[in-house]
Amino acid sequence: MEILLIDDEAMVRDSLTEMLELEGFKVCAFADPRRALAELKPGREAVLLTDVRMPELDGLALLQLVQARDRELPVILMSGHGDIPMAIQAMKEGAYDFLEKPLQPEALLERLHQAMEQRRLSLHRQPPHDGEDALARTLLGQSAPMQRVREQIRVLAAAHVDTLIYGETGTGKDVAARALHDASPRRDKRFVAINCGAMPEHLLESELFGHEAGAFTGAQRRHIGKIEVAHYGTLFLDEIESMPLAAQIRLLRVLQERTIERVGGTTPIPVRITVIAASKADLAELSEQGRFRADLYYRLNVACLHLPPLRERKEDLAELFQFHARQAADKYQRPLPGLRPSQLARLERHDWPGNVRELRNVAERFVLGVAGEGLNLDQPEPPAEGGADFERQLEGYERRLIMDSLRRHEGQLNKAAEHLNLTRKTLYRKMKKYQLDKWDYRG
Repeated sequence: MEILLIDDEAMVRDSLTEMLELEGFKVCAFADPRRALAELKPGREAVLLTDVRMPELDGLALLQLVQARDRELPVILMSGHGDIPMAIQAMKEGAYDFLEKPLQPEALLERLHQAMEQRRLSLHRQPPHDGEDALARTLLGQSAPMQRVREQIRVLAAAHVDTLIYGETGTGKDVAARALHDASPRRDKRFVAINCGAMPEHLLESELFGHEAGAFTGAQRRHIGKIEVAHYGTLFLDEIESMPLAAQIRLLRVLQERTIERVGGTTPIPVRITVIAASKADLAELSEQGRFRADLYYRLNVACLHLPPLRERKEDLAELFQFHARQAADKYQRPLPGLRPSQLARLERHDWPGNVRELRNVAERFVLGVAGEGLNLDQPEPPAEGGADFERQLEGYERRLIMDSLRRHEGQLNKAAEHLNLTRKTLYRKMKKYQLDKWDYRG
């Protein structure tokens, strides 16, 4: 994945290129937007980061030319204060986001990572061929649970209904949300995703609802929120169980009235959106505990989609593993190794606490031929417990205890160490010994 950077100012172009390359991005920089367009091929693994005001093309004209070649390529605009009306219009016409100059590095990096993830998802979705089911090519698996999921998505997508998606960490809630959007009549409109758990509480309301200039300290200019950007499209709220109660109250009003008010504003703004919310926690239980508003839960729970954990559909393992292994081989330009029957048996014996996300990591390590924390298919099998000596049995028991605590605390090492009555250093040493990766247990 690379960044196509367009800015006619050499100093800005050079400084951004240097910063982004130090952050690990591959950057192709252009002074002339027409030269960038000449190299833009449909399906390129890239995100476009461009200035709005340039002598050859302005932001709106450039956006239209980009969309004519590749409608789903994320375009992030950089603008000075005087260009904000143009940037807002560009977002309404399909730009991914805009950032005001001078750029804040943290905000820029966050937007780029989000745009890249959206680009990966769009490239992984392949158009349906004659007689083929597009959903079956996006949500893989022929098990009965996955066939039920696809059938539910077909029904819900046609109904313009707000939907709750439940699933353990790593089950693909974001993929299911995008599939719901792509199967709906809104497929050509915006799909706007926000992770409520990753957004600092003091920024979430502004990010969702936008704000007017002067609404709070530091709000020097108007900001258009994600809900307003999603007008006529789909708003995806991931990890909604993490949303602060104050933001829940405002979201409930949006769902009831289909209007928003920017923070610091008084003018209602109509919005036509379909909301998809995802949670790994039981919102009904959280509402009984007072940790999630019951009225919001019932308003969201018009329709509900449950994603099965991988351990409940192990007949899909071979197909899923081969899919992610092929992707890794393409990504790293490596040959695709064959999967031996003994290795497939190890996949089937594993309990997959990190679900499909964990499986993808295992597939990448398999293609690269490297060891890592977690399941490694090239690692020699430990002897069966029945024939193991006393020390081996103790190690097996210790490993299971650590895995259970990591799963319970979603990979948070401080909490897991406290639960196990271990120091963090000791827990880290034991995780390294047993090849356990905290990211396989993270939400």
